[in-house]
Amino acid sequence: MTPHQTIARFMVSDIITLSPDIEINIAVAQLLEKHISGAPVVDDTGELTGMLTKKDCFRAALNANYYKQWGGTVEQYMTHDPVTLDLELDVVAAAECFLSSSCRLFPVVDDGQLVGILSRSDLLRAFVEAG
Repeated sequence: MTPHQTIARFMVSDIITLSPDIEINIAVAQLLEKHISGAPVVDDTGELTGMLTKKDCFRAALNANYYKQWGGTVEQYMTHDPVTLDLELDVVAAAECFLSSSCRLFPVVDDGQLVGILSRSDLLRAFVEAG
């Protein structure tokens, strides 16, 4: 691994985003269809407002099971104000972020703008390629 290699090379930049006002059952279907564990939630201006993960979706699924119908929006279930990683963060610092958090993926920003997402698998690839 080269010194100070950044996460920019390993993040996924072709991501789906969700709107906070989309119905939760539609968002869950999108996550499942795309085989992804979560997606950034952005408002009408494109600003990151949250993250919706499969873990967040379990609350909605349990409510749906109990009340016998899906209800609510992404905003009601998402994680608000998610921790983000900077595009220029080096891979070692990113690994430390994963170790100190229960998050399985982080939104990646550049100058405050969402540019991608980094999962545990993406980052592990950096270490395997260096090895």
